[in-house]
Amino acid sequence: MISFESFKNEYERNWAGLEIRPGRLAEANAIARKALTGKATYQQIERLTGVPWYFTALCHYRESNFDFDTYLGNGETLHRTTTIVPKGRGPFATFVDGAVDAFRIENFIGARDWGIARMLFRLEAFNGFGYHSKGVNSPYLYGGSTLYGPPEARAGKFVRDHVFDPGHVDAQLGTAVILHAMMALDSSIALDDGPQFAGRTEPEDEVASTVMLMQQALNKLGANPPLVEDGISGPKTRAAVSLFQQQNGLRDTGLLDAATVAAITRGMQQPGPAGQNGDLSQILKRLEDLTQVLRPPASGGTLPAIVPSNTLPATNDPVSLFERLFSLINKTAPMPGPVAPMSPAPVDQLKQVVDLLSTLLNNGGGKPMLGQVNGALGETIGKLLDGKKTALGIGGSLITALLSSVTASPNAGGLAGLLGTIVSAVPGLGQFAMPISLALAVWGVLGKMEKWAQGTAPPPKVTT
Repeated sequence: MISFESFKNEYERNWAGLEIRPGRLAEANAIARKALTGKATYQQIERLTGVPWYFTALCHYRESNFDFDTYLGNGETLHRTTTIVPKGRGPFATFVDGAVDAFRIENFIGARDWGIARMLFRLEAFNGFGYHSKGVNSPYLYGGSTLYGPPEARAGKFVRDHVFDPGHVDAQLGTAVILHAMMALDSSIALDDGPQFAGRTEPEDEVASTVMLMQQALNKLGANPPLVEDGISGPKTRAAVSLFQQQNGLRDTGLLDAATVAAITRGMQQPGPAGQNGDLSQILKRLEDLTQVLRPPASGGTLPAIVPSNTLPATNDPVSLFERLFSLINKTAPMPGPVAPMSPAPVDQLKQVVDLLSTLLNNGGGKPMLGQVNGALGETIGKLLDGKKTALGIGGSLITALLSSVTASPNAGGLAGLLGTIVSAVPGLGQFAMPISLALAVWGVLGKMEKWAQGTAPPPKVTT
């Protein structure tokens, strides 16, 4: 697996020996001055994300040549939903909104190490680490310096996917070269490579093992061309994820969101298309059927022996799923008489969703003696969670999936604003919340099986 530690010394040596070619110095200075004109906007992004403004400038240069009307993640226009990886982002009101979203996807929010080695590692990850296997310094970093191209160094370029031309010299200036020129023009750029960052785990390091497992799974599922199992969610990995999502009815983003990770994992455990039995909408379909059982008919008649299944669109878009859950709340809520319509607050809406799941999945009433599964954490906590684990697990999974798809936007209001605030405040929420929620749901199922085996499960309620 590719790791920062394996490349750290190389980045530091290259930076110490970097020299801009005399014939490219004027061009480098011109680009650096152009980067500095956007400093105020980049600093606004830094205040929101903690990402140094000059790092944003370098990404902006390579992705769209400093065009503030583009999405920082891939250089597409801000005014339409993106169509290349990362797909399905936006539209965004401002460049700042798009940049915050792009850095959240890259797990840069909350990062602390912004020394030169870590910055070069992150910049190269945008373009991929294929040049290391060719023995060539990446032109994405070093183009225009004596570290890339003859006579001082080797040339070479990936002219298209998986096609490397050893005689081709990339004409574009590298990001390390532009940073070098920016530092000569702006003395406020100070790179901190202090020992406090030694051995520190950064946000992108925490997800690397998951990414590598997904790369291995995609390869076993027939990824073509096969992925390098390096733990880096680079362009080729995202293209493979996008193809998998298209083939399995998932939202096509190219990102390893919670729903996609779950579908890939299922694909390794069962035959047939991974999305065939794992669509999140099937959970919602079951919930909607159950609400028809729980809610007495308006006419006061008896319930049908067979509950009809409503036709739901196959979707894994968490926002759409939550909209359906909100509509189910209205079906199950008591209606003593006519009430004035009102829009519940976002927090109340989330609480209602969890309460609905608890109503559908908990057996309520008095609790029997706890078995080994339900009493695993002791009598007090066991009783507290008894009958609630499955609902909390499924509810947590759905909420986590929703948060994974939310764009953090400081200008949004209502439910979107609340969720955006949560996403920005807790970087990498989905990576640790989803496994906990799924484990809690499985624990709840085991607890119910234990009750059935012991004969302590409450009998079905008689509906009259």
